[in-house]
Amino acid sequence: MLLQKIRAEKDRLIAEGQIKRDKPLGEIAEEEKPFGLPVGWEWVRLGAVVNASEAGWSPTCIGSPRRPGHWGVLKVSAVSWGRFDPTANKELPSELAPKPEYEVKDDDFLLSRANTAELVARSVLVGVAEPQLMLSDKIIRLAVSSQMNRAFLNMVNNASYSREHYAANASGTSSSMKNVSREVVLALPVPLPPLAEQSRIATRVEELMRLCDALDAKGQLEAAQHAQLVSTLLGTLTASTTPEELADNWQRVAQHFDLLLDRPEAIDALEQTLLQLAVRGLLVPQDPQDEPASALLQRIRAEKDRLIATGQIKRDKPLPPITDEEKPFELPVGWGWARLGEIVLISSGVTMGRKTAIPMPVSLPYLRVANVQRWHLNLSSMKEVVIDQSELSRFQLLNGDLLITEGGDWDKVGRTATWRDELPTCLHQNHVFKARGISTAWNPVWAELYLNSAVARAYFASSAKQTTNLASINMTQLKDCAFPVPPLVEQSRIVTRITALRRLCADLRQRLAEREAVQARLAEGLVASVA
Repeated sequence: MLLQKIRAEKDRLIAEGQIKRDKPLGEIAEEEKPFGLPVGWEWVRLGAVVNASEAGWSPTCIGSPRRPGHWGVLKVSAVSWGRFDPTANKELPSELAPKPEYEVKDDDFLLSRANTAELVARSVLVGVAEPQLMLSDKIIRLAVSSQMNRAFLNMVNNASYSREHYAANASGTSSSMKNVSREVVLALPVPLPPLAEQSRIATRVEELMRLCDALDAKGQLEAAQHAQLVSTLLGTLTASTTPEELADNWQRVAQHFDLLLDRPEAIDALEQTLLQLAVRGLLVPQDPQDEPASALLQRIRAEKDRLIATGQIKRDKPLPPITDEEKPFELPVGWGWARLGEIVLISSGVTMGRKTAIPMPVSLPYLRVANVQRWHLNLSSMKEVVIDQSELSRFQLLNGDLLITEGGDWDKVGRTATWRDELPTCLHQNHVFKARGISTAWNPVWAELYLNSAVARAYFASSAKQTTNLASINMTQLKDCAFPVPPLVEQSRIVTRITALRRLCADLRQRLAEREAVQARLAEGLVASVA
């Protein structure tokens, strides 16, 4: 009955000469129907419920929005985001005459025929139109039948199955911009319920959307309040000055973990707090029986002198003493400060694109900046470089070497991972520093822990040479990094403790993800049961 009324209206308009007769629309094949319909519904093409369609024009416009009293031409962004945006326009030059036939009217149904793959053919309802705004040739206006609920049709056109129809039939060689013809738009399969049911569905969806908007606003407020709670409670931990004080503060904060750790960003904040506490020596108690760091540093200096004397390494420039201003925190008893360059040998890697002769070439895998992540190495995409056999000892990685990135995004420069003989033979390129312990009496994981901490990251950020989007550090800045040295056995205790705590954080993230997955399945089941 409804479809007959729609056809009768279109036939009348054709007879009166108000619209032209369209080409016949093809039958909808079974494979085009994305789902079954309730009793009383039927599938029709979009063109069957639209009396006419037209696109606008695209004159060469001024690059800015129109001024008051001037004509403007809509950009596709005016119809891209679910609501009509009349401010997305360009001013028509005064020397060009406007075309009033393309002026936007009240209650227009508009969609874009050219946009990104995600947004092409998305539609909007205009409501009350602003005067002197015209359609561009990339925007299609549909004259929807008066026997259709326009809000319902707008909802259908923007549904996920409609997106699949447009994606499958869009043209365009660019991966970013796609086009759909009016024929593709009018061929969209549309589920047609009785008119009264269309109105009920549209009203219900609008109510649900308003509820979602309200919940989203409430969620944003709660997120801000939760972030403040996390910051306050974890701040009591970082304010601790001794392991004993930390233990007391931890007991108080632990009472709120059920409120605190209910979202991934809170677990991330907890992990960063634990790392900060670890590098300050607050996660484990100090043992007065431990050999002090001063003795460890003396042994490292002695080993460096021996390597210089035997010609295994060259003597470099003395590093300046560490000033009080450079020390980011007070050290526990038995610890000491040193420059990073005083306890490790730092070297650069293979320079790409060298044009020197290679008498004994050998092709080997090498690490790029992309392979070196914070705390781990990503070896899924490895490349090889040809070097001379004589250079192998210079660039080859050994178990326990630290790999430190020279540059990248400002918050990623200096990210560090430990090489653990993941490959039999591997090199590193010149944008990845290699740091190797001068003495075997050191714990590379402690160094990895500190260099990935917020304290060291702040040093790299302040020292790095920064451009608009990138930052980089040089070898001198890396050697100058102030480095806290605990007693060797305490380094091991801290590493063991923080490793266990980071594993716990990973378990918490996994449980949270599993809980959210269960909630999502329950929600899907509930929606399916009432649909």
